[in-house]
Amino acid sequence: MPDTSTGSLGEDYVTAVLIEKGYRLVARNFHSRYGEIDIIVRDDRYIVFVEVKTRKVKSLTSPFEAVTKSKQQKIIKTAEFFLMRNKFNLQPRFDVAAVETREKEVISLNYLTDAFRVN
Repeated sequence: MPDTSTGSLGEDYVTAVLIEKGYRLVARNFHSRYGEIDIIVRDDRYIVFVEVKTRKVKSLTSPFEAVTKSKQQKIIKTAEFFLMRNKFNLQPRFDVAAVETREKEVISLNYLTDAFRVN
């Protein structure tokens, strides 16, 4: 049975948009002991780790506010774990997708490319 949760709706939507833009899907919902990465895609230059935050329209907090420094550190550690096991000669990049929904429909997508960097 397909997952119809709000988060899954956002991830499915962002995955479709990225594939339409020419990215190739590498993995979805990659887990490590450090955390999870929602979407991993690639093109000829980048391996892109995408954090998707989905909220209902008029939520009290914006999706971007949920990607705290602590969350970024978990994503970076998980990406490092992924790259240790999967060799890519591509530059890593961290993007964040903010998806707003109403009922079971995506209303908007706000996408930040290179949203945070490894320090």
